[in-house]
Amino acid sequence: MKHVIVYKEAGRYAGWPANYGIWSWGDEIVVGFTLGYHNTEGGFHARDRTKPLVAMQARSLDGGESWESVVTPVRTPGNQGLSAGEHSSLGSGGEAGEQENEPAPVQEPIDFSHPDFALMCARNDVVAGSSSWFYVSQDRCQSWQGPYEIPMMGQIGLAARTDYLVQGRDEILLFLTAPTIEGTENGSRTFCAKSEDGGKTIEFVSWIGPKWDNGFNIMPASVRLADGRILVATRDRQTSADEKTGNWIDLYESADGGATWTYKNRPVAETGRGGNPPTLTRLHDGRLCMTYAFRDAPYGIRAKLSLDDGATWGEEIILRSDGGSHDIGYPRTVLRPDGTLVTAYYFNDELGGACYIAATLWKP
Repeated sequence: MKHVIVYKEAGRYAGWPANYGIWSWGDEIVVGFTLGYHNTEGGFHARDRTKPLVAMQARSLDGGESWESVVTPVRTPGNQGLSAGEHSSLGSGGEAGEQENEPAPVQEPIDFSHPDFALMCARNDVVAGSSSWFYVSQDRCQSWQGPYEIPMMGQIGLAARTDYLVQGRDEILLFLTAPTIEGTENGSRTFCAKSEDGGKTIEFVSWIGPKWDNGFNIMPASVRLADGRILVATRDRQTSADEKTGNWIDLYESADGGATWTYKNRPVAETGRGGNPPTLTRLHDGRLCMTYAFRDAPYGIRAKLSLDDGATWGEEIILRSDGGSHDIGYPRTVLRPDGTLVTAYYFNDELGGACYIAATLWKP
């Protein structure tokens, strides 16, 4: 097992890879993240809300051993940041340019099956009134086309993070989150959407998780099994009548291509303060790996394995437990051809310290 630095710079705050995504082609890996400025007094997240946040992407050509980071080459609505509006007093992360780069419908069908394809979802907030869009690349994230609109599909808001399954040249499943109660993230729930015409239209398919007025079911992470079934793990939170809050990870299954979902189990009963999203990866031998962060002491990155397509889960695997605070995680994991997993996440070394992007290279 080996821990490497993906991006770290004094005075800067880097975070939340799960909001943007990770993509791989053999030993070439690209991961997205947000870059802002460090502020010890930033609250739950030690970032400076008064300064802009910029979307970044890091690339490795050697299976995650070394990385180079650049500003993500995308046009953003209003020339603001991506998927970070709730973290900045500047709206979505910068000075607004009215109506500039507004998301537009896809005109020419996208080839989702292109060997160098990648898709990245983005949003401007997580509550009612939020909107979402997406970008596509067919050159391994060297360039991005978009922003393309994700329709509201009858919801009062859309808070998209990147998670999708390609079904064919013209067909893709998107796994998204929708707020359902005005003014709060409570009530937010996961759902499945589909395009069958290369992204020109996107339609609501089904709810995945429940709606809780006193909690949420958000940040879906999908995987397709060998027999075609789809599993989705979700980040969940609920506050009880006595004001105790629990955070955990639930698992859902669809045997009909996402049309309907059934609750499967709770692989992780507690993920710590604030909770953390999961990620699912199918290994070469058919086992499933779930990675996530634990946001209580000892703060760190953890994993679990399943030998039976998610029906049961093994003991917790501690990838690292040396985090400085709860402000960590949001992992994404890819599988290298040699069976090594590359788990990317954000991390810090001390309470209130600046966050950076790291990766753990390990073989389960």
